[in-house]
Amino acid sequence: MKWRVTLIFVAVCLGLLAVLYKGFGSDPRAVPFMLQGKPAPAFTLRALGTGEPVSLAQLKGRPVVINFWASWCGPCKMEHPVLEWGAREFGGQAVFLGIVFEDTEDNARQFLSQYGASFPQLVDPNSSIAVEYAVAGVPETYFIDANGVIRGKHVGPIDPQSLASWIKELSAPAAAPTAQQQQ
Repeated sequence: MKWRVTLIFVAVCLGLLAVLYKGFGSDPRAVPFMLQGKPAPAFTLRALGTGEPVSLAQLKGRPVVINFWASWCGPCKMEHPVLEWGAREFGGQAVFLGIVFEDTEDNARQFLSQYGASFPQLVDPNSSIAVEYAVAGVPETYFIDANGVIRGKHVGPIDPQSLASWIKELSAPAAAPTAQQQQ
């Protein structure tokens, strides 16, 4: 009887080890992005600074870069200067929008007064738009082409080279997804 318990314990441990081995061998960024190639979820959100409504529909015909961020997010603090640079450098080629994720308006304003706000920042009450875009955490940056189709996203803080590459990709005619779009 004691050997049966030991045998069951060994079998459970081997099964657990097999699951862990398989999990450690995979890239967490390899999770498929289900919105890629699909129309971007529509939204109308209030601008943090002015209270004016901003809708994705009014931007149709121009590429859009949407960054979900929060003041409490350490990587967002590292990333924000890159987005500020990108908005200044590529603002003629794409519209940049920030969407405040699970944060207070006061904290977001304080963050922006310290780190800069050269592009519109939008308030997402109840994180409903973040849910529509399947945001798993911040920062996440979404790239929408001029036709309103999500070409891809970047998880984590984006660097200047990746941002420039995405802007170049958004400026190109619609094409098959590249390896970069899988990030």
